Amino acid sequence: MVSIIDVVFLFLAIFVIVIGFIVATLPYILNMLGLNRPFPGRSFNLSGKRALIIATNQGTLGDTGKKTGVYASEMTVPYYEFIDAGMQVDIASIHGGEIPIEPVSLRWPIVTPVDIRFLSDGKFLDKVKYSLNITDIDFTKYDIVFLAGGWGAAYDLGYSKLLGQKISEAHASNVVLGSVCHGALGFLQAKDKNGDPLVKARRMTAVTDKQVMELGIMMTPQHPESELRKAGALYESRHAFRDFFASHVVVDGNLVTGQNQNDAAETAQRMMAIVEKRS
Repeated sequence: MVSIIDVVFLFLAIFVIVIGFIVATLPYILNMLGLNRPFPGRSFNLSGKRALIIATNQGTLGDTGKKTGVYASEMTVPYYEFIDAGMQVDIASIHGGEIPIEPVSLRWPIVTPVDIRFLSDGKFLDKVKYSLNITDIDFTKYDIVFLAGGWGAAYDLGYSKLLGQKISEAHASNVVLGSVCHGALGFLQAKDKNGDPLVKARRMTAVTDKQVMELGIMMTPQHPESELRKAGALYESRHAFRDFFASHVVVDGNLVTGQNQNDAAETAQRMMAIVEKRS
């Protein structure tokens, strides 16, 4: 005869198994749907080349008190793509010092294996905690300048005239420029060789207004799709049932842009391919 205790233990065992199955498989299911999609890239040997990754100093969503910052994989994935290719990689921010990280991006089920690699990499952690100040950097000394996104970037990258000036100088020196998601806002203050907005008539992508609305984070002062269109960029994107799962990468000359967090690896690979071709 089955006792009540036996039934309870049976249900508890089933519950634990179900929870364990969800914990183990949900990241893979999300991955199959497009989140942090794998990009079948290749190996590069760019020893002696240099890359600069720039991220936000903004750690809260306005006056809400809610923590934000750079979306982890939009910084970690390009970093390791460049590092594994033998490049020297520096991390910088608008004001220097600590770069805050969007907490959600380091939590299950979104955290990626690359993020976990970052969390145990003392050298990289120090670079993020003590990031370089863009004031002290000559962007023209780099082969690649990459702008990471995340909600925090909506508060500082697009408003920094100094960042715009330094990107303008890098562009004039034909440095390969790139971004993902909100990182594209960092190009808004930059100019081309004729003094026109760098983004004007350039094919570009960044996070869609649709994704911003779907995630319910409308309080940020700048939305990349809207701002790029206003500045004259030839904005393009792809959509999914939720744009959080969409992806798109655009190459226009020395400018490589990725739509959102799913495009960090491909964007970095496309940038390195340009550098390799020049070598």
